[in-house]
Amino acid sequence: MRGEGADVRLVPDVRDGVTVVDVSGNLSLTTYSDLRDGLLKIATDAPDSLIADIGGLTIEEDKLAGVFATVAMRISDWPGVPFALVSSRPEHAAVLKSQTIDRFVPVHAGIAEAERERDRPPRRRAVQLLVPSAGASALARQFVARVCAEWGVPEHTEDALLVATELVENTIRHTASAPRLRLELRRGVFTVAVGDDDPRPAVLHERVDSADWGLGLQMVAQIARVWGCSRSWAGGKVVWAVLVRRGRPRAGGR
Repeated sequence: MRGEGADVRLVPDVRDGVTVVDVSGNLSLTTYSDLRDGLLKIATDAPDSLIADIGGLTIEEDKLAGVFATVAMRISDWPGVPFALVSSRPEHAAVLKSQTIDRFVPVHAGIAEAERERDRPPRRRAVQLLVPSAGASALARQFVARVCAEWGVPEHTEDALLVATELVENTIRHTASAPRLRLELRRGVFTVAVGDDDPRPAVLHERVDSADWGLGLQMVAQIARVWGCSRSWAGGKVVWAVLVRRGRPRAGGR
């Protein structure tokens, strides 16, 4: 499997609890966005952590190494999995240190070391595939209510129900694929995500009348700490929202 850029290649290998990506080619001004977007796409489906082996990558300019800090910050919002770099090349270590990238991303000499030292906070995940029908949102709410009760997170239930309803309805209105509803809980951070097979970016429409099930972009933005739409490596997209406990400040989407 190749990345989108002609000079950067990304080959993911999904292992037990970790996705290791072999990164090779040339990191240049031309391929910067290809590498960034490729890693973010792979992260959407990473199980518990993401490790990028950059031993085969040539970094044409030191400042371009900032791409890894950008990826780390984006991943910290969602999917919230640990991200690490691997390279045994001294010049890589020097560049990552000189650009202070090692403050944002752990850097290891080998994959085995990265796997041993990766942060492994427990993650709870529940997934429900929904039939694209008029009753999908009701089934989604039942699923959310049941999972929230099982996980003991009543403080997130109301917001999760609202967000799940909007995202599922949005998928049914604007795509021809079955919504994949995913709930995750990690370190007290609760996430609602809905994936589909349509690569077009999601547009959350405003409610136009009281009969419209859609709660609208403004409601989702108010409910979520942060929300966004991420392309997946296999195609399609995932629209996600990270919830906060009631009473905490909330920020906008990205």
